[in-house]
Amino acid sequence: MLILRAVLYQLFLLITVIPYSILCLLWSPLPLRWRYKLTSGWPHLAIWGAKHILGIRWQVKGWENLPDGPAVLLSKHQSAWETMFFCGYLPKDVCFVYKRELHRVPFFGWGLALLRMIPINRSNGRDAMKQIVKTGQERLNEGRWPLLFPEGTRIPPGETGRYKQGGAMLACRTNSIVIPIAHNAGECWPRNAFIKKPGLITVSFGPAINPEGLSQAALNQAVEDWIEGEMRVLNPERYS
Repeated sequence: MLILRAVLYQLFLLITVIPYSILCLLWSPLPLRWRYKLTSGWPHLAIWGAKHILGIRWQVKGWENLPDGPAVLLSKHQSAWETMFFCGYLPKDVCFVYKRELHRVPFFGWGLALLRMIPINRSNGRDAMKQIVKTGQERLNEGRWPLLFPEGTRIPPGETGRYKQGGAMLACRTNSIVIPIAHNAGECWPRNAFIKKPGLITVSFGPAINPEGLSQAALNQAVEDWIEGEMRVLNPERYS
């Protein structure tokens, strides 16, 4: 049954992403706000399909911690599920930091390129950091939320990667509050796994962390402490 569900879901994604990508090109002349709203319909649809085809349900803790104004979101990264969830369900437009090469991916990459997020050239680390700050400030000025995964890559449940300071640097340089995010999407949607597991994903938005008076390293440590502490609340059995 799990294999059948996985096959049906992959067909669902394939059938929906191609026409959506074509539509993205058609509505590309529209203002960015409308392009984002229309394009984010596909990740919203993908999360809906995961619920009804794969049996992956979700719940949220801490909606009230999301601000009305500017913020930098720093999240745990375990799977592809959360990237679609953040794009499809957060109340403001989010801007991911990602490698520019993703724009070359047929259909998906084309739609992504039209959303003016924060693509970087990872081959040059110092220039990439400058680009994150420069472009991140521009996106904040537009009323959008930069969203970064401090661990840089998807980390299996129960493990912790090294928290890089790019997101903390952006928050300190722009004097923006940070919203830390913990979740356990990897329990249902393991990294690169074709077979997904039915279950309940919890996404937890933490209280805002003000960078004022904190060094970049101290802010990064505060984010890591909250996220990793909350992970032990969501799945204590992973850390026993």
